[in-house]
Amino acid sequence: MFSTNFYFGSIRKYIVLFGSIFNDILIDRVDQETGNQLKQVRVPISYGPKDRFLVRLQENPDLLREVNQVLPRMSFEITSIEYDPDRKLNTIIRNKYPSSNTNGNYLLSQYNPVPYNLNIDLAVLARNADDACRIIEQILPYFTPEWTTAIDLIPEMGIVKDIPIVLKSVQYQDTYEGSFESRYAIIWNLQFTLKGYFYGPISTSAVIKEAITNFYVTNTNTAAEGVGEAAVSEYITIIPGLDANGNPTSNATLSINTNLITANSNYGFITDFYANVGAN
Repeated sequence: MFSTNFYFGSIRKYIVLFGSIFNDILIDRVDQETGNQLKQVRVPISYGPKDRFLVRLQENPDLLREVNQVLPRMSFEITSIEYDPDRKLNTIIRNKYPSSNTNGNYLLSQYNPVPYNLNIDLAVLARNADDACRIIEQILPYFTPEWTTAIDLIPEMGIVKDIPIVLKSVQYQDTYEGSFESRYAIIWNLQFTLKGYFYGPISTSAVIKEAITNFYVTNTNTAAEGVGEAAVSEYITIIPGLDANGNPTSNATLSINTNLITANSNYGFITDFYANVGAN
């Protein structure tokens, strides 16, 4: 059952999508006396648990040694993945997509995806309350309570999905040891749910270049005897039609060879009707 090897990097794409939403947050450094802006600071974001950064701060609370981590910053991580039955799609329906390469034309097909919710925690860490509030106020107005963005999820199938990201809760945490003077970080914890999808393997089949429909008539001489013999009386053939300029056509004399028509061409249909074929 699980012998098919496939990988679309869906989880990695969801992580990149989530992180890219928050990677352009800037905060101002303001002179408290004059109110003038001194400089702007970009808030870095990385994937990983906030505890790792807190341990780094505890080991070097005064930032006297050179470190890669300086507050303010943000971190996020996936905490769980859950199946979402409310978004379940019909599992027997296939998505189809035409494709072609040097070996010929193919029709790609893939069953409907399975919906899963990715629960993600975002932590905002800052040295002072003003920095933390400046970051939080640039996030909350966009989630009502969800923010939807598009992602090129399965390029091979041309599937681009709108992915909702729902803000579920916001919690405040002021870390300190013994007194407020020994505080080393202010933390805002934001819980999100990313409503994603996971796709199964892609199957490949040849493109049908000709369709033939036969119409039969029963032989009345043998029908009375219960034999019910039938012969083809009429039939219809349908093939793709494309002229030399790449325009669809239904005229067989203007069409190029069907072997030269690719699966994703904008072709027309050439229909031929044949009557009185093999009738007794």
